[in-house]
Amino acid sequence: MTILHKGFDTIALSIKATLTPEFLAHLESEQSRAKTDNAPVLCTYRDVDFHLKHHGGAGYQFLLDGGADGASWAFKRPHPKDPWGIRISIGSRFLALNGLGRAKAHVEDTLAAWGIRFQAEDVSIARVDFCVDVFAPDFTLHPDHFVMHSGTGRRDHITDTEKSVNGKSGRTTSVTLGKMPNRQVIVYDKRAEVIARSKTYWWAIWNDTLRRHGLPLLHYDTLRREIHAGPSSPILSYIEKPAAYIAYIDATDPAISRVWRIEFRAGKDYLKDTWGIRTWGQLFDLFGDLVRHTGDVVRYTAPNDDPNRSRWPNHLIWETVVAEMNDDLLEMRSGADPNPMKEVHKETHISLIMRQVFGSHITLAALHGVEDEDLSKFLDTTVNGLKDMAQAEPEDTAKKLQSAKDRYRFVGPNAT
Repeated sequence: MTILHKGFDTIALSIKATLTPEFLAHLESEQSRAKTDNAPVLCTYRDVDFHLKHHGGAGYQFLLDGGADGASWAFKRPHPKDPWGIRISIGSRFLALNGLGRAKAHVEDTLAAWGIRFQAEDVSIARVDFCVDVFAPDFTLHPDHFVMHSGTGRRDHITDTEKSVNGKSGRTTSVTLGKMPNRQVIVYDKRAEVIARSKTYWWAIWNDTLRRHGLPLLHYDTLRREIHAGPSSPILSYIEKPAAYIAYIDATDPAISRVWRIEFRAGKDYLKDTWGIRTWGQLFDLFGDLVRHTGDVVRYTAPNDDPNRSRWPNHLIWETVVAEMNDDLLEMRSGADPNPMKEVHKETHISLIMRQVFGSHITLAALHGVEDEDLSKFLDTTVNGLKDMAQAEPEDTAKKLQSAKDRYRFVGPNAT
């Protein structure tokens, strides 16, 4: 079994602070513009770019998004009886590439740029997820092989009724134990999720690990690059089929390329009530102990003839994961170069849109009764028609182009 990645996957926190009057006025003005367009708008405040949604939610008036390489922000309208005015969430891609320390710095640097001040004790960590990805094609997940503590009254107790199982075609693809906002352990087929949700950056992260260890690379052409638009795209070595002399694994075949993720999730109640974790400092000091303890309380085992389940030995995959969690967790990151990740993120969007455009053109051809031999001519005619539409309404076309650029600000050529 090969460890492809380990690190933090989600961080959510609240800040005891509120918007400055200047920032509040700016957000109110920009949200009015967003409501007029009924869509998120690209905004800049004190040199920080973000998308502002045209609506609020869950008690927060303003919802901001810094893209996959940033954070999601939620702000309440300032009120003297509710000082906890900020909610922040940082996702898997940022944490995989940058680690926990950089996530903390990003939060503090961005809030400082917006003129928002707070103290270390004004932070409340609400959720922390930690994951380990294991290349284990031969592993089969059995829900009844999990063993949990059964002591009555234990605060860390997980019952069998808190187990959720998913699968298809007679194969279990995920098992979830526990419920948020307490503690949750989930084991699932990460390869299948990456393909289903087009999370193409994980191929790059995994292959970076395999390349450093001199192991065969995973080849999965997520971009389906038979369709091209505009200038020829750069070669993406972590997605394109490697050169003939480089060994690779055909990742379209799950039997030889399956990757399993073991993820420990700690919710607000478990962090605070059981472990006394609220601030960044407490998280740095105690989270390593928390995940190691979780690996002891919940175990995936290799059953034997012993009728006492609690004496079943750990399965090799569980021993492997727990051993990895004995390392220092604080600055853990993949080590992969973030620039190729941005490129693959952009190329994924281009590929998806091209397939949609192609499908729409084929549908138009069918509606017009076009036969196979006339399809090429019809496509040329359609493209010329699109050019005429753009030239007939240049101002509207320019506005739509700028709107698209704003929408893909954190994906396109100007992404930072």
